[in-house]
Amino acid sequence: MVQFFTSNVWLIWVIISILCLILELTSGDFFILCFAIGAAVGAIVAGCGLSLTWQIIMFAVVSALSLLLVRPALLKKLHKPHRERLSNADAMIGQEGRVSEPIIAHGYGRVAIDGDDWKAVSIDGGPIEKGARVRVVKLDSIILTVEAVD
Repeated sequence: MVQFFTSNVWLIWVIISILCLILELTSGDFFILCFAIGAAVGAIVAGCGLSLTWQIIMFAVVSALSLLLVRPALLKKLHKPHRERLSNADAMIGQEGRVSEPIIAHGYGRVAIDGDDWKAVSIDGGPIEKGARVRVVKLDSIILTVEAVD
């Protein structure tokens, strides 16, 4: 078995490359992908019959170049920058829902949005009937401030 791998070193490089690609699937930041590219080049160099020293040198050089050139290009292309990345709470602003319990004047009621029921208050302090459509304009802790949608 050992003799097989020593005569087919390219196969070890292919296995390393495949393992790196599998690990990359768990992270998604294109860091491990650069080592998969380096291992693939190592397999090609091994297939050409160059020594193990050259294989390791090519692996290191191609991996480093991939980190410097390929990774930034992929990040720029696939992870487009957003001006703001809203968290779960901040993403609530602008959402629309229905009043599940009437909002009383200068008091509270409840609003259903995406299957969740939230405590809510109207923006102008006025009452809002049950079943009315509302839009979230502000979020204070777990209390939504809403306005009626026509």
